[in-house]
Formats: sequence, structure tokens, C-alpha cells
Amino acid sequence: MVSINRKNFMIFKNSRKYISDAKSQEDGNVLFLILIAVALFAALSYAVTSSTRSSGGNASSETNKISSAQIAQYPASISTAIVRMIISGIDADEIRFNRPSEFSTLDSSSIGVFHPQGGGATYVPAPDDIMVSGNPGQWVFNAELEVPDVSTSGVGGNDIIAYLVGIKQSICSKINDEYGMGTTIPVLSADRSSQYTSRMYDDGNTDYVMPTTDVPDIDDGSGSFDGQPFGCFQNGGAGDYVYYHVVLER
Repeated sequence: MVSINRKNFMIFKNSRKYISDAKSQEDGNVLFLILIAVALFAALSYAVTSSTRSSGGNASSETNKISSAQIAQYPASISTAIVRMIISGIDADEIRFNRPSEFSTLDSSSIGVFHPQGGGATYVPAPDDIMVSGNPGQWVFNAELEVPDVSTSGVGGNDIIAYLVGIKQSICSKINDEYGMGTTIPVLSADRSSQYTSRMYDDGNTDYVMPTTDVPDIDDGSGSFDGQPFGCFQNGGAGDYVYYHVVLER
């Protein structure tokens, strides 16, 4: 049998106490480190969430800015095609905006803005993500309205205008802001949906006829659109948000 004297026993007892105290201190340090890690993780999560929210807002704003620029560029290319047609001898009232699937109903390919033997422009629907409906936006062209202080007023002053009907409010607001009109969207003083949805094309049965009388103005009653060849409005009666762009001043 191994004999343990009192001195050795006291040394053994003190060693166990030291080890126990050391272990307790170590456990306390580990707990402290865990608490610090939890606090850091919470802070990091908050920072990431805040950053995501902030960048998401900026991303949305940048997306609207890009979309507004794309919307403005397309009618400008159509305007160039129309000018080429007029230079070639096509009168403004002869021009037709038949889409590719409607080429067969044109009286002559030379009068088709989108026909390769006419204006040679490409018909491109607007992106679906800027439309309230979620479907690609269909451009409408006609001469049913005029913009005050843009070219001639009165009889014969109706401009040929491109319309994109049913865009999102945020896009409409961004367009006006980019054009220096502010973020507030002017509301037309009357319902003009019958004018801006009429298409300047030949469907094979009924051909478009250019108005010969004074046509209504794009007007909100406050002169917001005076001298503005492009912009965005809300139709009267809390209707659609509509982008307009004059492609031929008359």
C-alpha cells in the first residue's frame, strides 16, 4: 500500500484547488469571449441589414434612372426614321406605324416607319418591368394631341407623338425629375385616353386619318407641359401614367 503523509496530502489538495480555480477562470473567460462574439455578430448583422436596405434603395433609384433613359432614347430613333422618310418625299399625313405583323395591310411599304423599305426603324416593345401590367409595353403613335408652345399651334399644329401607356408611377416620376419637371406627376385636366390610344396605322379595313381641326393640348391647367416635347403625365380622373414624346413637330 502507498503511504501518503500529511505534507504530500496538503500539496495534493492545494493542487486540486488551483486546478479547480484555474478551470473556473478559464470557463469564465470562455463565457466572456462567447458574449463578445454574440455582440459582434449582432452588430455585424445590423450593419449588413442596414447596408442591404440602403443599397436596395439606391439600386431601385438607379434602375428607374436607367429605365427612364431607355424610354427616352427609343422615340428619338423613331424621329430620325421619320425625318428620313419626309426627306425622301413622304408627307407627314401619309406616315403609318404598322408593326411588323401588320406590314401586309400597308398600302405601300414606303410609308411604313417600321418597314425595311420605309423608315427602316425597329419596333421594340418597352420592357415589362417598367409596366404596371407586367407585360411588354406597346408604343402608340398618332397626331391626336399637341403640346403647347411646341411648333405651330391651332389647326395643323397637331404633333405626331409617341405614347407609352401604363408605365409605373415610380418610372413616370423619375422621367419628369430627369427632365427638370420635378418628381410631382402632373394630372391632365381632362380624360385624353381616347386620343392617346388611337393608332396611326392601316389595319386593312380602316385607315388612319390625320385630324384637320384644332386638336386638344396635353395640358394640366397649370402649364406644366408648355414647351415640353417629352415628359410623363397621369391621365385625368386618376387614370394611367403615360410617357409622351414628340417624334415630329408640326
